[in-house]
Amino acid sequence: MASPEHPGSPGWTGPKAKCMARTKQEASADGQDHPCPGPEGHLDAHESPSPNSSMTTAELQEYWRKEKRCWRRVKLLFEVASARIEDRKVSKFVMYQIVVIQTGSFDSNKAVLERRYSDFETLQKNLLKTFREEIEDIAFPKKHLMGNFTEEMISERKLAFKEYLSLLYAIRCVRRSREFIDFLTRPELREAFGCLRGGQYGRALDILVRVVPLQEKLTAHCPVMVVPALCAMLVCHRDLERPAEAYAAGERALQCLQAREGHRYYAPLLDAMIRLAYALGKDFVSLQEKLQESQLRKPSPWCFTLKELTVREYLY
Repeated sequence: MASPEHPGSPGWTGPKAKCMARTKQEASADGQDHPCPGPEGHLDAHESPSPNSSMTTAELQEYWRKEKRCWRRVKLLFEVASARIEDRKVSKFVMYQIVVIQTGSFDSNKAVLERRYSDFETLQKNLLKTFREEIEDIAFPKKHLMGNFTEEMISERKLAFKEYLSLLYAIRCVRRSREFIDFLTRPELREAFGCLRGGQYGRALDILVRVVPLQEKLTAHCPVMVVPALCAMLVCHRDLERPAEAYAAGERALQCLQAREGHRYYAPLLDAMIRLAYALGKDFVSLQEKLQESQLRKPSPWCFTLKELTVREYLY
């Protein structure tokens, strides 16, 4: 019989809550794309094996391979593969299909998204507010009053937008900016979280499965930025009664959070993982101890469950 001491049992309750504000993320001063600083502005330290480690040679080699992957910058290639004319009752515009792939290796998770001229125009205006000097030499395709739907103009803009995105990505501060990342991911994420709020978990998952790999590539310098999307995947899988898939998504989210105990997702995520681990017959005790130790070190009870937290994302 389940004990009230166990998560998932009717009598079990975890600590309750007050939301933590988001910690400010600052870019590192050098030219590399390292993981983002933690709440105190310092880079998270990767724990190296101790000299007395019991790891085998093969395990050590795999450890250092993973370490190198963590610090290697992901390089992306942008292609504007095609375009189509969208003719609606009140407007007519061209939708450009953007394909984003990772260079240097076979990318099974290439991203395919669509944006119109006005989306690119909004990106340019937003970037000029912060990075005017950095992008002053990057040409932006001019707007024309006529001829926008000719084959010649569409082909010209396809090439121009491809070059535009590639040049922006080449600038470190721009590719790491919220404006650039949002341009490539926010419309899809807003749709996915909207489906989650509406209880359309299958539809939300379909979108998240496509956009999360791209978001991970764009935020390799700061993995914590992908945590809300991974937690949304956990919630969708869990509510579709797929506990194993939910647990796997939660593990990815915890890895991104590392030891950020003050992050607003940390306690709710651990609480959800404890319940999933208990239901799956996995080791929930270590997760429960981690949560209890965190609360003892820095008492900060949370006010939302993981689902209540995720449905508040991308409202605007």
